[in-house]
Amino acid sequence: MSTILKNSSETVAHTPGRASSIGIWILHVVLAAIIAGGGISKLAGDPVMVDMFADIGAGQWLRYLVGALEVAGGVGLLIPALAGLASLGLAALLTGAVITDQFVLEQSPWLPLALLVVAAVIARARWSRTEAVVGTLLRR
Repeated sequence: MSTILKNSSETVAHTPGRASSIGIWILHVVLAAIIAGGGISKLAGDPVMVDMFADIGAGQWLRYLVGALEVAGGVGLLIPALAGLASLGLAALLTGAVITDQFVLEQSPWLPLALLVVAAVIARARWSRTEAVVGTLLRR
């Protein structure tokens, strides 16, 4: 049996089901762990990270900046009010990582590209909350 809307202005609100909500939170936790773990290794001075940023040629300050942004983004993903903004920030950071891997380091960009897709999925899923947070900040 199908339902026909009598008025084209009628809309049906779509609310995500419990399974999709749990799935998005699993993405939050996995992405947060991967990103924050990478940030911690950058901040701790892992020799692989030190060498990688030396190869990039921008200086070790960039390693500290990227590491701090990754840790902050990972923590932000776990705070519901900040998760959308954190995923947008991480998407921007991961876009830079994809470009750097491909064109500067000349290595495969698949890992940061996959993480970028996950960050984009989270950003999309949290868009309404992100709009509300930004709206609140702009009203002040």
